[in-house]
Amino acid sequence: MGKEMSQVYLHPSNQTLCAATNGTELKSILDNETTNEKWTEDSFPGLEILCTIYVTYAVIISVGLLGNAILIKVFFKIKSMQTVPNIFITSLAFGDLLLLLTCVPVDATRYIVDTWIFGRIGCKLLSFIQLTSVGVSVFTLTVLSADRYRAIVKPLELQTSDALLKTCCKAGCVWIVSMVFAIPEAVFSDLYSFSNPEKNVTFEACAPYPVSEKILQEVHSLVCFLVFYIVPLAVISVYYFLIARTLYKSTFNMPAEEHGHARKQIESRKRVAKTVLVLVALFAFCWLPNHILYLYRSFTYHTSVDASTFHLIVTIFSRALAFSNSCVNPFALYWLSKSFRQHFKKQVSCCKAKLCTKPPSAPHSNSPPRALSVTGSTHGSEISVTLLTDYSITKEEESV
Repeated sequence: MGKEMSQVYLHPSNQTLCAATNGTELKSILDNETTNEKWTEDSFPGLEILCTIYVTYAVIISVGLLGNAILIKVFFKIKSMQTVPNIFITSLAFGDLLLLLTCVPVDATRYIVDTWIFGRIGCKLLSFIQLTSVGVSVFTLTVLSADRYRAIVKPLELQTSDALLKTCCKAGCVWIVSMVFAIPEAVFSDLYSFSNPEKNVTFEACAPYPVSEKILQEVHSLVCFLVFYIVPLAVISVYYFLIARTLYKSTFNMPAEEHGHARKQIESRKRVAKTVLVLVALFAFCWLPNHILYLYRSFTYHTSVDASTFHLIVTIFSRALAFSNSCVNPFALYWLSKSFRQHFKKQVSCCKAKLCTKPPSAPHSNSPPRALSVTGSTHGSEISVTLLTDYSITKEEESV
């Protein structure tokens, strides 16, 4: 394994940030292995690689759908959850669901087929959807960081009656901006024919430019890296530097006996800011390898590709890590927020109860649900904290 195949094309990113490989690379590596080593029934690395890939992708999709669906359900079902930061968190969850339902399955198909199978319209539509979902993730985190800065700098500012409406408009603007940035990707993405001279094979791939356009490859990768990674993270870093400076000054300029309530709100919003910072760190960590891989391919894949086993492993790892960002946020909140952890457990328990308490006869069919409903409503009334508490302080929250 590890032979370099001259003149073999592998597009660095068929779907910009979402599909940095296709079946050609995997099959080329496995073909090299076949030439050098005869596999036995007990040793079949090609099948093992494919099984690992698809099990990993299946876990990412399943866990991501479960976690984000519960997060969204908690937001819409629990009135106290509908606060300013939670609107952004829920918008982020919708973006993650969009990525999981489109990008991950499409990326998985490239490990078993040489050519694009979703047609020209599918190429443009999926390119648009997938880049939109990535934009929603990073731009929402940026706006959320700005909101946390405003909340901490002005801790005594009361929530106005139209604050939630304004926040919904901001979240909607994030989606619109993400779509605007994704429009060029949809316009220029098309099906291009590429060939493998060594095997005399021609295949079609969905790409935003033909492989012959070296300058476009390099510019495209740099623009994506700046717009969807470096610039947003730089803005977030500035906001968090200002947040840290404000919090540092507040410890000296706010006597506890005069501003007890303000101090409690600052402590509450500090916890929210820390939670947002964790979400930002997870995004930065999960997407960095994929961006680096895209840059590497854009600046080196002009006449040949890296067909080594190590490169394949790095590719699979970076893909899985990037996609996993769409499923880790709900579980980060589960770890960081006591209130969300309680609601999460409650929703899981309700789902289990509905599955396990289906009675064999009609007379008992309505009793368990009634009991669950009473218990749930009683428990819900005792919990007045929010997923990411912003404007209210309760005894339970103070113990977090």
